[in-house]
This record gives sequence, structure tokens and C-alpha cells, in this order.
Amino acid sequence: MSDAAIIGTGLIGASVGMALSEQGWAVRGWDPDPEAMRVGAERGAFTTAADSPSAAAADSDLVFLAGPLRANIETLASLNTQALVTDTTSVKMPFTGTSRVRFVGGHPLAGREHAGPAAASPALFRGASWVLCPNGGSEDDLDYMIEVVTAIGANPVVMSAERHDEVVAAVSHLPHLLASALVNLIADDPEANQLVSGSFRDLTRVASAESLWWPEVLASNSEPVGQALDRLIGELVSLRAMAASGDIEGLEEQLTAARDRRRSMAPPVARVRVILQDRPGEIAAVGHALEASKVDVRDLQLRHALHGGGGILTLSVRPGEAEALKDALAREGFETE
Repeated sequence: MSDAAIIGTGLIGASVGMALSEQGWAVRGWDPDPEAMRVGAERGAFTTAADSPSAAAADSDLVFLAGPLRANIETLASLNTQALVTDTTSVKMPFTGTSRVRFVGGHPLAGREHAGPAAASPALFRGASWVLCPNGGSEDDLDYMIEVVTAIGANPVVMSAERHDEVVAAVSHLPHLLASALVNLIADDPEANQLVSGSFRDLTRVASAESLWWPEVLASNSEPVGQALDRLIGELVSLRAMAASGDIEGLEEQLTAARDRRRSMAPPVARVRVILQDRPGEIAAVGHALEASKVDVRDLQLRHALHGGGGILTLSVRPGEAEALKDALAREGFETE
């Protein structure tokens, strides 16, 4: 059995602890917030509570720094341990050249809209990409980290710290800024708020995430984020010019290309839309249909009607399984689209 230390028992840290515990690890945890420690212990994020980062790291095989960016950097600089140290921060360049210990940078691309250990889950990383940035770390330590993240269900992706920060600027940091800007764009327009529907909600979902640590991350990755913003602005200016000039063919070409690229980014699925009437027991009945059809659910999304009265539940399943699911739902009395 291996020993791990989790320094920072919020959503990510607690989820790491729970996932490692399921794999038979002994886990020690520490957090500066006593409430996070209490909830983390209740959720099974760690088996032993430590009274300091050093105490948590003592005699550990692997140390996870799962706090905010600045706290992780400070802890890394102060640690004196023989253990391998990794982190879960979404920016990697600030960690280069700061470590006196064995270190392999890490970034699990997983999360939820709610922060804190109460929202933690050992399944949080299953199927998620987990970037590993060796940047001077040994090949053996990198191989070890690949084994660990694979064991808890994640897909390891190895890249340099510099390349990581360029990529996440475009695929994570920029989308958060864009979602925030779109929400703020209509904040003072009550009619626009009344008409908000699926596409706007889908595009701005990440604006609902906890925002306490985002300013620090964005400021620390300011150059790649700025470059990504410049490229986005260029794309938007081009689309604006096409619309202004009535370039229907150009707009169609751009939208079609984007549609095809977006479809290629996700595994193929078939979508079944279930019409809900806001009746007691509806979700349980959907569960019965899923059990009876034995389909593989890849994703689901629930959209309530704006003023109550039901909504649409979209279930994404493997291609070829939609008809079996529709039949099972029909037997439960549901209409589907």
C-alpha cells in the first residue's frame, strides 16, 4: 500500500484523496480551512488529518498540491521531502525552476460548477485528460505519475509546461472569459434575460463556476491568454465583416467548417430528447427505461422550461442504441424527439 498526502482538500484535492483511497492508498490531508478538513474527513478524502503541510508530506510516497496557484507555489518552495511532488493547478510555467524536490507538474482537466469537498467524487477524473509536465523531472517519476493517474481513471497527456499553458489558454481560460463577457453583455437587459435559452446557456455554463481563484490563474497566464484573445477577436472581426457585406457564402462556409470540426471533437453519439411534464416520479421512470434498455449513456442534459412546467431531458447514447431507449421510454409513457 502506498501513502499519499493531499495538501488542499477542496473539490479537486478531496476527489483525488477519495479516488486514491478506493485504490487502497493511505491518505493524509491538510487544509488551512478547518471546515474543508471536517467535510473532507466526512467524505473520506483522507484517513489521517495532518496539522501542517510538512506533517502531511512526512513519510509519504506522493504529495499532491491541490490548493490555489500561489499557495501551491509557496508550499512547493518550502517542502523538504523525499517524496515525489505533483500539483493540480491549471497553469504550469510558474512552477518551472521553483522546486527543490522531485516534481512532476500535473493538471487534471476535470471539475464542477461547485467548489469544496462537499462536491468531491472519486469518479471526477474518470475519462478526463490529466496533463503531466515533467520539465526536468526524471523519466521514472513521470512513469510513476502516469501509472497513478491511469489507476484513478484519467487519461495522462504529457507535454511541456510552456505548451500546456498555451493550450489551456485557448481551451479553458478563454472560454471562461468569453462566457463571463456574454453573461455581462445582457446583464442589464430584462427582455434579453427573458429569452435566454439553450444555446446561450450551453455557451455560458462555465460562468457559473466558483470564481475566487480564476483571477489569479488568468493573471499568471496573461500572455498566452492575451494571444488567444487576439486570435478570437480576429475571428469575430472577420465574421462581422462577412455579415456586414452580406457574404452569405462566406458565412455558410465558416459555420459549416466549425460545425464539422466540433462534431469531430467528440465521440459519435445519438441523442434522444425526452419531453418532461414536471410530474412526480418522472426521473425515476427515466431511470427504469435506462435500466431496461441497457444503453450506454455518454452524456445527459436537463433544460427546464423557463417558467416551470417541465422541460427537455437530452440523453446521449452510443450510435445504434437510440431506438432501444426510445422504445423503453415509450413503455414508461414518455414522448421523445
